[in-house]
Amino acid sequence: MIRISQDLISQFKGFLDSHEHFIIAGHKEPDGDCIASCLGISYILDKIKKPYILINAGPFKRNEIKKFAPRFSNSVPFMSQQERSRCGLIIADCSEIPRLGDIDGDITGLDTFIIDHHKTSSASGENCIIDSSAPAASCLVMQLAEAAAGALPQETAGILFFGIASDTGFFKFLSKDSGEVFAQAARLSDAGADPRAIYQRMTGGKAWSTRKLLGIMLSRAERHCNGKLIVTYETMEDTRKFGQEGRDSDALYSLMLEVESAEAVLFVRQETEFSCTLGLRSRDSCDVSAIASRFGGGGHKNAAGASTEGKIETLIPRIIKEFAKVL
Repeated sequence: MIRISQDLISQFKGFLDSHEHFIIAGHKEPDGDCIASCLGISYILDKIKKPYILINAGPFKRNEIKKFAPRFSNSVPFMSQQERSRCGLIIADCSEIPRLGDIDGDITGLDTFIIDHHKTSSASGENCIIDSSAPAASCLVMQLAEAAAGALPQETAGILFFGIASDTGFFKFLSKDSGEVFAQAARLSDAGADPRAIYQRMTGGKAWSTRKLLGIMLSRAERHCNGKLIVTYETMEDTRKFGQEGRDSDALYSLMLEVESAEAVLFVRQETEFSCTLGLRSRDSCDVSAIASRFGGGGHKNAAGASTEGKIETLIPRIIKEFAKVL
């Protein structure tokens, strides 16, 4: 991970100084890193006494982030043209307005600053901090928070530790040259973050229905590309039977990637009659973000996703063909 330069830190501070109030936004269907990075930015604004609202289209499906949902709104209040000119939009863990989802209100045309770490990010220019080598957006926000506000209080330290832990699989997805990430984790722990409690929140409290659904997903799994790709799916009937809350896709990916010779996993969920969401994971060299981008999505080299039109029975063969080109 590359340390944020003083020039970029100054640009961020200048953006804060040049606006009177802010909207902080993260991507739809947020994960722990998205929520933590947004809350980390809100801490900075609290410290410099600038008003803001936190927005997210949701839904807050993950059990470990539900307690943060009341802090966010899915709507933006009406602003006059003068108010809009004084408002800054800060987008975290995402770089495209469409990825924010269905927000009630107009956020187009606002002066925007982007903080993102996704490899497929298309943002460029002065008002952005993009580092695909950072394992979590929370790593970037932490640096900005330390530069702008100094030592972090216990609550903020815990939130940012949670964000970093979420996107690194509690550090198990990190590779070599990750010393800076562990240094950040150490500083957060020294500031009062409780790794054990955070791990228990991330992994515990799962609904019984998630275990039943997980069993069904595993029973449907099939191997392709000489066993290098494992594919499974969830139907709309599965969703009706087991619900949408508290899914445990992380456990599903982990179990399937532990299979001998497995290099990648594809999970397809039928969301509506004519649309699906895709989840793609890989172990090492397979770049699933490149495959996800061909279906309107993106993400990281080893973890990506997409929302696309189509049905399970037609989408899966198309996606397998893309995997077959690289596996």
